[in-house]
Formats: sequence, structure tokens, C-alpha cells
Amino acid sequence: MDELDTKIIEILQSDGRASNAGIARTVGVSEGTVRRRLKRLIQDEYIRVVVMTDPAKMGYVSEGLIGLQAELDKIDSVADELAKLDEVSWVTITTGAYDIFAWATLQSAEALGIFLRTRVATIPGVRRTETFVNLAVKKRGYGVAR
Repeated sequence: MDELDTKIIEILQSDGRASNAGIARTVGVSEGTVRRRLKRLIQDEYIRVVVMTDPAKMGYVSEGLIGLQAELDKIDSVADELAKLDEVSWVTITTGAYDIFAWATLQSAEALGIFLRTRVATIPGVRRTETFVNLAVKKRGYGVAR
């Protein structure tokens, strides 16, 4: 990945609907060059083309960050099981007080409670959870470290 790839990615992060021709004009290369670069970035999994929804507008008003402590020999399997759940959009294994963090989105606070008790707590290896419920989302997006 080089500076041109980085510029193309930055443009798409600002405007995911930017055309290849528009990107080419902005960065000073041909449209074919942009098309080839994008194809390679996608094939090599540097970038993914996704649609981000606003969960609240889709009827999912309860979002929470779930910190999990797991049995040490089951951290990976717990994270894998969490990643399979439709309600969970992001899972990471971490250091610190929690072994795993997961981001879950549900239709109500009640649904979140049921989800935690019946889906998360029943995963073998989960020792403890603490859920941080969102009061307001100030930024939602993907980004590249600069």
C-alpha cells in the first residue's frame, strides 16, 4: 500500500459514493488506475465495501458495549461464539480488566437484558460480564489511523 492507495481510501471514507472518475481527478491519475487500485485493495482485504445503517432509525434503540471476563483457556472460543450472534457487530480480544469486548444492538433495553441472560451468559467459558449502555452516539464510522 502506498500514498496513492491511502489517498483513494481517504476519499472513499469521506464519500463512499465517490466515482472512480472523480477520485482520479482529485488524485491526478487515470480512472483505470483508480479502478485497478480499488480492485487490488478489495481483493487483498485492505478495504471492504459496506453499508452502515443507523440502528436507531432501523428500530434498534438499545446499544451496549459488553465487557466479558472468560476462563483463560476459553477466551478464543467465547469470542468466536459472540461473533456468531446476529445482535453483535464487533468483537475484540483485549488486555486489562476484560478479556473481550463486544458491541451489541437490540430493539429495547428489555431485549438487551434477555439477550445478556439467555445468549451471552450461556456461552461456555463466560465468567462475568459488565454492560455499558449507550446514552448518545457522537460518532459512528470506520477510519484509518493517520
